[in-house]
Amino acid sequence: MNLASLRRQIDRLDAQIVRLLNERTALALKIGLVKRRQGQGLFAPDRETQVFARLARLNQGPLPREALGAIYREVLSSALSLQQPMTVAYLGPADTFTHLAALKRFGSQVDYEPCDSITEVFEDVESRRVAYGVVPVENSIEGAVNHTLDMFIDSNVQICSEVSLEIAHTLAAVGPLARVRQVYSNPQVFGQCRGWLERHLPSADLLEVSSTAKAASLAAQRPGAAAIATVLAAKRYGLKVLANNIQDQAHNTTRFLVIGRQAVPPTGRDKTSVMFAVKDRVGALHDMLVPFREHRINLTKIESRPSKRKSWEYYFFVDLLGHSSEPKVQRALTRLSRSCVELKMLGSYPAETSHDPSTRAARSAALAQGHSERAKRVEL
Repeated sequence: MNLASLRRQIDRLDAQIVRLLNERTALALKIGLVKRRQGQGLFAPDRETQVFARLARLNQGPLPREALGAIYREVLSSALSLQQPMTVAYLGPADTFTHLAALKRFGSQVDYEPCDSITEVFEDVESRRVAYGVVPVENSIEGAVNHTLDMFIDSNVQICSEVSLEIAHTLAAVGPLARVRQVYSNPQVFGQCRGWLERHLPSADLLEVSSTAKAASLAAQRPGAAAIATVLAAKRYGLKVLANNIQDQAHNTTRFLVIGRQAVPPTGRDKTSVMFAVKDRVGALHDMLVPFREHRINLTKIESRPSKRKSWEYYFFVDLLGHSSEPKVQRALTRLSRSCVELKMLGSYPAETSHDPSTRAARSAALAQGHSERAKRVEL
């Protein structure tokens, strides 16, 4: 075989791939019509979970699973955007980790709207200004994002998907490391990189700003300044990367939630999030947890937040494995409802698995997108 012969084979395969992709998209458009007639949402995280799991089983290489997932994320994103124009709000500005999480879940072909605050994301979804929203809910080092939890108390949105993103922090500046006298970043980011900064920049002033994207923009304007930001933010503002992966913990992960207005069908591997308030008595919380134990339901997370309505009254947020439609989950929640002051279902959604596209795929999608979003203010 020679080079020309191999390239002719590639050309033939490309022709088949293009034809099949368009056939697949045409079928997706028909599915979209059926969904609209039935009043269903076009974004189907339950179906996407099945698609990515099946692709992982079918893939025999040499294409890595992550690369195949990245390709199909864009295939699904394109089909979704053709079915109906869709806008996804996220805690902005552009090139932040929340932006990357949104790209990881929806791909580069939908429209994105950066918001100034978590409150604004919730309000945009509830008012139907946007179809979905993406907000951070917890970090493996810094813990829960309390603002997100508080918003669920009075909001009627549904959790319809989760996205986990490995967080890699980058130090970037115009000049060399030896000239850095100031470092800009988000307060939580400083907390995640404290050890590295003490070792390498012990005399630098740490200046807190609202987001890593804002930090990058300031570092680009000020001699002797650096920013801890994403690689995408550094690229946008013309900064040179001085050090990669400067976070103190190797496994630094942030979990994000996709919020919408419609419930998600079960996949067989799901999570359910609930919020409840307990009566002020001895052993009340223990009694609330007993139904889950008796029905052998695994709780993956529990957080408490003050109600802000009455002193020393708390709401509890629980994530459990299983879908709200499963009989054992229904029995446990029914029993729980008899004992608590308030019980609210926040949503059942597919539990994220290793079949989902990788973080690198999200970064690649962000680079391909062209960054049309306007820069705004807040970021986790």
